Amino acid sequence: MNLVVVSNRVARGKANEPMTGGLAAALLPVVENSGAVWVGSSGRVRDGAQMEPIAQIEQLGQGALALLDLPAAHYAGYYEGFANSALWPALHSRSDLISVSHDDYRSYREVNAFVARALLRFHKPETLFWIQDYHFLSLGVELRTLGVKSPIGFFLHTPWPARSVIDSVPNHRDLVTAMLAYDLIGFQTEDDRDNFCACIRADLGLQVRDGVVKSRHGRTRLAVFPIGIDADKFAASAAKAASHPDVSRLRRSLHGEKLAIGVDRLDYSKGLVNRITAFDRMWTMHPTLLRAASLLQIATPSRESIEAYGNLQSDVARLVSEVNGRHGEADWTPIRYLNKGYGQGVLSGLYRSAQVGVVTPLHDGMNLVAKEYVAAQSPVDPGVLVLSKFAGAANELDAALLVNPHDIDGMARTIAMALSMPLNERRMRYEIMMTKLRRHSIQQWFTDFLEALQDSDAPETAEIAPLPTAPAGLLSSRLASSSARYH
Repeated sequence: MNLVVVSNRVARGKANEPMTGGLAAALLPVVENSGAVWVGSSGRVRDGAQMEPIAQIEQLGQGALALLDLPAAHYAGYYEGFANSALWPALHSRSDLISVSHDDYRSYREVNAFVARALLRFHKPETLFWIQDYHFLSLGVELRTLGVKSPIGFFLHTPWPARSVIDSVPNHRDLVTAMLAYDLIGFQTEDDRDNFCACIRADLGLQVRDGVVKSRHGRTRLAVFPIGIDADKFAASAAKAASHPDVSRLRRSLHGEKLAIGVDRLDYSKGLVNRITAFDRMWTMHPTLLRAASLLQIATPSRESIEAYGNLQSDVARLVSEVNGRHGEADWTPIRYLNKGYGQGVLSGLYRSAQVGVVTPLHDGMNLVAKEYVAAQSPVDPGVLVLSKFAGAANELDAALLVNPHDIDGMARTIAMALSMPLNERRMRYEIMMTKLRRHSIQQWFTDFLEALQDSDAPETAEIAPLPTAPAGLLSSRLASSSARYH
């Protein structure tokens, strides 16, 4: 088996390299350990006169990273336009923020077609293609148009919203029809899958039976594969990171006060305004927590050229300033607000230093920060996770303190409760969640999806063969020949 994984964002796995999204952090260990080729954007564009799309190929553990320079004429319409000004807001149930043109949709389809042509270089009879996320909803049908008959799977890392919301996306019927060229479509939660089923029934008149829908493209299986993390590896990283200078300085600066931590991309789906407002309300409702508990909010800037994101950055910065001005003292700052990212190693240490992890998105696919926070905790003295019930992680981590991020007073009370929770209860909740994290690991997600994808190409009575792992030597020789061929 040759596995080709495709996503817009990629990661190289450097120790100090900030992770700007859960998708890249999740795929990195999968590629490093499986021998897969991971294809994604280089972050650069080139004009049509330069026909070779592959900028470079490099080794990544046992796998390989192939970076594409995307077409300059269509990149803005594809990425800033249709993907992030139409699909992203709709998928997070914010149809009020959709702002897109028909030219943007044309560019989205053009880039998907461009990537499909680039993928032909990696196509062999035994190849499996695994396409990731909303940037590439139509990549499967483009591969089919080019004659690819290999199994093609797709995994959606965001939610899939109610039909009334997805209906607000221009050309949504065309896109959903194109998605049925995939053999397998994976979702984070049952609600997401059910919403997609309702969409294809209402808009395309197709019926889903036993998780399978038949269309002019053939059979497509719709299934749920909640993404996980390597909990034990993350726990070991957190214990080791205790001596990192950034982590040590943070702990010394607290002078015994308790710390809550939030780590997010600066995105309107993450509920940052509501979260900061809840902390403001908490200090008002519980003045004894002034100088006794503070918030470290790490908010990495994202998609700053899109108006909604620029507005959010200004709104959050202004709100933090107001709250600090209202509750702060000359020698105490309630909210430490940082607009920069950290590598996974340092982040794990920061999580472990915080008595409360606050993950309160308005709507999220999974939110691996929630799982990372739990895994990073000391088993002897664990912190408490405050988690939005609208995050996909809430389906598994029900031992967290679940909150409605629209209920500001409720969040304020729950955060205060988390800060005062007795040790026995904290340990009990931590142990329940760690058991689930170990059971639903990133490795299990990877194996379950690929077994289902292989099964989609096999006769219904056939036994699924175990998935081989490419030996490092074999992959190295493949990389060498790839480099010679594609550079």
